[in-house]
Amino acid sequence: MYENNHLIDQPLTRKTLSKQVEEKIVDLLLQDKMQPGDKLPSEMELIDMLGVSRSVLREAMSSLESLGIISRKTKGGTYFTKRIGHHPFSVMLSIVNNNLEAILEARMTLELGLVALAAEKITEEDLQRLRETIDAIRKSVDNDYGEHDIAFHQIIASSVENPVIQGMIDSLLLTHTKVNIQIPNREKEKTIAYHEAIYESLKERNPQKATQEMYAHLVFVRDKVLNQ
Repeated sequence: MYENNHLIDQPLTRKTLSKQVEEKIVDLLLQDKMQPGDKLPSEMELIDMLGVSRSVLREAMSSLESLGIISRKTKGGTYFTKRIGHHPFSVMLSIVNNNLEAILEARMTLELGLVALAAEKITEEDLQRLRETIDAIRKSVDNDYGEHDIAFHQIIASSVENPVIQGMIDSLLLTHTKVNIQIPNREKEKTIAYHEAIYESLKERNPQKATQEMYAHLVFVRDKVLNQ
């Protein structure tokens, strides 16, 4: 059992303190310093450990409660919810959802591995569904093809048939709309070209080519979002 004064190593010093408090508290779970269902230190102890004001701490705790990470009991203290252990990735994603660069890099890392596995596992039915999303993008008007774009990536993820990976990519792709909003000028023909190239490499069962084509696509998206 950890002593309270050893739970959090470094006090917070930068701006956006409330968000940093959230991250520090979730880190207690990620670093196995505390477990789902454990009772957190008291408000005064957390204020002392984190070096923040009561208002900053309460703002952070309210956010964590709304995310379902903690629960507060009247006169009973604050606890990590027991169910939090089932979806730590989505929790962390919720906390950093304003950091587009981090989200895009995480998506690149995950999808590059996914597409290589998909080249080995994807079925003819999955390939047909991918083709249908590409055709739907081509037929779309006013650059309104976000639904078909995300479906393309979800089909690739589901073709791997790995529930752990599926849960991670599902959480990550929830940010797809947020990323799309950051793109002022959609380029449908380029999206189609990237998707076609990925589709063909999967059809050829070529993991190396699939990874290369997916990388080119995601670099295009990243640069378009971050360098506008």
